[in-house]
Amino acid sequence: MFSGLWALLCLSLVNGLLLLVSYIASNIFPQPLSEEEETHYLNLAARGNEKARAVLVEHNLRLVAHIVKKYEGTGEDTDDLISTGTIGLIKAISSFDPKKGTRLATYVARCIENEILMHLRLLPMAGVAKSRRGKYIDR
Repeated sequence: MFSGLWALLCLSLVNGLLLLVSYIASNIFPQPLSEEEETHYLNLAARGNEKARAVLVEHNLRLVAHIVKKYEGTGEDTDDLISTGTIGLIKAISSFDPKKGTRLATYVARCIENEILMHLRLLPMAGVAKSRRGKYIDR
């Protein structure tokens, strides 16, 4: 059960990253979903529809790119931050509960930021030091 969920998360992550890279390369993101569309896809995703989850991820990638811009001055590679933010996006869509009264974009933004902040906090613990030029080197 757990390994299947982990494999599903990894596949969703790879799919999300491929979409994000293609959107960043072309500098065009899909438009955010309307409230009705968002509710429709959230209901489908809650019933296990993977295509609905993919649509939700795809239409919220713009939010990942926006939040990553806030952390450009950290010295961390932008691609790493985008990958980490996409993981936060996927986790957020998987755990979102509309019954709690929070909008999806608000919840997703917080999850993306938390995932990036955890990533940045773990860098020193992973034995990575920052050189003077802002690149990370192994200790």
